[in-house]
Amino acid sequence: MRRGQHPPGGEGGREPIHRRSIVVGRKALDENGHVNNVQYVQWMQDAAVEHSERAGCSRLTREAGATWVARSHTIEYLRPAFQDERITVLTWVTNWRKVRSVRKYRFVRDADGALLARGETDWVFVDATTGRPRNIPDEMAEVFVLVPPDQEP
Repeated sequence: MRRGQHPPGGEGGREPIHRRSIVVGRKALDENGHVNNVQYVQWMQDAAVEHSERAGCSRLTREAGATWVARSHTIEYLRPAFQDERITVLTWVTNWRKVRSVRKYRFVRDADGALLARGETDWVFVDATTGRPRNIPDEMAEVFVLVPPDQEP
């Protein structure tokens, strides 16, 4: 298995897929009355940070004097979401490379299980002082259970 990759179901009690529940508020809506596309990016960021905090990655990042920056976001919008709907954001880490990591997301409406959007972020591990990319430490790569493509939700 590759660095950070573990058997399905997690290892040591770690959950490979993090879930975050959201109730769509009025401020999340655009002029068409459905969730603004920019809001999805914010929810992706929030879910990634929450997952990172829970896994211990945020602490290790601070201790290393580093930070994560987004290289790119990709989002595919499939169905609209509306005010007061409950949505579950699922997020997981799919790979680690030398200085980068890809995290994926799914947005699912709780009421009917409809997939609303899917996305991914290519994150870069950088030195907090210089802003230059740094190698991801092995211990950091081990805090997440990687989810291979054939096991994605």
